[in-house]
Amino acid sequence: MTSPAHNESEFPTATTVEDFVRQTAAVNARIAAAAARVDRDPASVRLLPVSKTVPEDRIRVAVAAGLRELGENKVQEATRKYHALADLDVRWSIIGHLQTNKARDVAAYASEFQALDSAKVAAALDRRLQALGRSLPVFVQVNTSAEPQKYGVQPEDALAFLRELRAYSSLDVQGFMTLAFFSDDPDRVRPCFAKLRALRDQIRDDDPDLIGAGELSMGMSGDYELAIEEGSTVVRVGQAIFGARATPDSFYWPTGSDE
Repeated sequence: MTSPAHNESEFPTATTVEDFVRQTAAVNARIAAAAARVDRDPASVRLLPVSKTVPEDRIRVAVAAGLRELGENKVQEATRKYHALADLDVRWSIIGHLQTNKARDVAAYASEFQALDSAKVAAALDRRLQALGRSLPVFVQVNTSAEPQKYGVQPEDALAFLRELRAYSSLDVQGFMTLAFFSDDPDRVRPCFAKLRALRDQIRDDDPDLIGAGELSMGMSGDYELAIEEGSTVVRVGQAIFGARATPDSFYWPTGSDE
């Protein structure tokens, strides 16, 4: 897996309200342009800003600029931020791998969980949610790139896994999430997105109740326009809004899904 370099000139660091407003507007404009290229309504694409590694003081500025939904990869980091920023009106989306011993935290405060990839995690999360009397929107993570270092169910196992999830009534399946090849080559990236869309469409034909709204969470700062052209309904964008990260993306594999 090759990792394209992202630097400050490509993704400048946002530190002021004006920075966040400008950079979020630029992302939204590119979302709209990508949607227009394939005759889609830009409103059909949800922008999920990803705040992993971003300190709390800059998140406060981002929220003041209008961001109200934030994605985090690592549950421990998300939990710390949730408590530190409890005075803010923010919905927290967990988009990285979940260990069962962190299910309590996710069940307590997450607005959605986008990386469900095993029955063991489903059972742990369902048990915690049942105790709290709440349900949680979830996305099933699918490994469309067939890379062993990535989490996610294999595409050929997705239908059976969705059927297993019927046993967990507190998990509200919304659709699928994937990570494409982390590459600058569109010919490697695009097929990952096309594969997830085709899988979603096939399951809709076989048993539409399994896939909920049929959402497709795919696309990051470097490839979200390709993802939209292939049908993404949620793009997870961090660096293009917050700025280039000092921590390399490889830090989030294999112990966490990327942005």
